[in-house]
Amino acid sequence: MPVEEITAAAAGSWTLGDATVHRMGFGSMRITPHPDPGRAIGVLRRAVALGVNHIDTAAFYVSPGGTLNVGTGPARYATELIRAALAPYPQDLVIATKVGFAYDPAGGLREDASPAGLRAQVEENLRRLGRDHLDVVNLRIVKRPGRDRVAGSFGALAALREAGLIRHLGLSNVRLDHLDEAQAIAPVVCVQNTYALDNRGDQDALLRECGARQVAYVPFFTLAGKRRESGAVTEHADAVRAVARSHGATPQQVRLAWALHQGPHVLAIPGTGDPAHLVENVAAGALRLTDTDLAALG
Repeated sequence: MPVEEITAAAAGSWTLGDATVHRMGFGSMRITPHPDPGRAIGVLRRAVALGVNHIDTAAFYVSPGGTLNVGTGPARYATELIRAALAPYPQDLVIATKVGFAYDPAGGLREDASPAGLRAQVEENLRRLGRDHLDVVNLRIVKRPGRDRVAGSFGALAALREAGLIRHLGLSNVRLDHLDEAQAIAPVVCVQNTYALDNRGDQDALLRECGARQVAYVPFFTLAGKRRESGAVTEHADAVRAVARSHGATPQQVRLAWALHQGPHVLAIPGTGDPAHLVENVAAGALRLTDTDLAALG
């Protein structure tokens, strides 16, 4: 499928909190490893030029010495790359970040969902992004059955929202009971979980419930599937390849289009540090799968 003129608007829009965003966004996790920060800055600017107005990030997306979250030496933060590329920010741009983990130069990632830790992470995001408030903050948790309640941490973020440091709140890596618990404290505008054509887990029911509650569902690792941090899958099922051929698209575009077809409240955030892949990902928002395609894909 031709990709040059397709923008993020082709994917349609969703109201996220008080902002309208295109359903094809951009994830910034993969922009830090490249040794040339100018490449990441170029990709970010190109994304916005293509109509992307929803960018996902975190202060713990960092590349020390060119390797994500590993090693020592000067660190390069995704949030700082976003600031360098896009500040002063476009008025319609929504930047969503995550807290619950902090980056320690001596030891990499560490979990910290204490009220003091969360406030420090919010302030770090504000500082590195150069903002006086954060558009969306997702509480990222580690699921531990029987001892993973979110009320205390989410309540701490709700207090920061009341103080004006945060506009909207979301959740990441959660179950339905976490959503119930959080919504009893403050409005939740999005749930961000792992979800892919070949890695759906138990997410279908939660995705549908989010739609019923008008909560955006934001899947990550949509291109990577079970490979997760290792990057996009390169081996594709025969059905994916067949659907791609029928549309003149790539298998990766089919995976993104499939995710968007799961509901109007689904917001894709594929990440890449490659300018060509960025254009291809954005173009996937124009791919309309038929009922026959969706049945073949399962």
